[in-house]
Amino acid sequence: MPSPLLLPPADPQAYAPTPERPLRAKLRRMNASARIVPHHHDWAQVAFSSTGVIRMSAAHSTYLVPPTRALWIPPGVEHAVAAVEDAEIRTLYVHRSARFPDAADAGATPFSLWTACRVLEVSPLLRELVVHLDTAPGPGAASEREQCLVALILDELRRAAPVRLGVDLPRDKRLRQLCEAVLEQPTRWSTLDQWAAQAGASPRTVARLFRSELGTTFQQWRQQVLLAHALGLSARKLPMANIAAELGYASASAFSAMVRRTLGAPPSHFFA
Repeated sequence: MPSPLLLPPADPQAYAPTPERPLRAKLRRMNASARIVPHHHDWAQVAFSSTGVIRMSAAHSTYLVPPTRALWIPPGVEHAVAAVEDAEIRTLYVHRSARFPDAADAGATPFSLWTACRVLEVSPLLRELVVHLDTAPGPGAASEREQCLVALILDELRRAAPVRLGVDLPRDKRLRQLCEAVLEQPTRWSTLDQWAAQAGASPRTVARLFRSELGTTFQQWRQQVLLAHALGLSARKLPMANIAAELGYASASAFSAMVRRTLGAPPSHFFA
């Protein structure tokens, strides 16, 4: 497998939000397997892909982000981006002065409500609004049109439903290597014994590390990985039966039962 193409982040000051321009937009195209190295900002960001699926790692968790989802990352949180397939990435940089318009609580802000990374549904309206934002770098001044778009975008973000999809990553280097391998090929093997043998560790050791590092079992953690991959597959408009087969389930009903058991709702609630 060829080494991924490592890319630097965009010049942070070129798109820095300000109190006068509290929301800035950036467009970046990435080829499959390209990666943006870990970095952080003094402001928050909302990232999603117009096309293609990206993987974002932040705050010891990783997220597969298709066009139907976005990831909120608070200020100062280190994050990295990898393109699972060719992708067009839209990023919103959000200044701390940003406020939700017409909120019941006048002091409600994204920063007061969302103190940790958060997966959000992306409505068709939100996607279209972001596409029409100016993506030119440099300070500049917000036009009256941009101010109207920003108010609508912030309102759509306030209304966006959270999605319980994300995969925690361990700090232990041995377990981290195994987890990264599962993320790359989640259906290569299905049992802990098989994955532990691949990592050169005993199943007992790996099970203990999962409990101590992530507070879960291997099978429960792998289910989150499969759900994240299902999200990416659904972005390609694959039928549920195809998604189930791709992830190693005998039938669509077996996959649906796992989703209901894990997330408390049917797949139709999470997968577009």
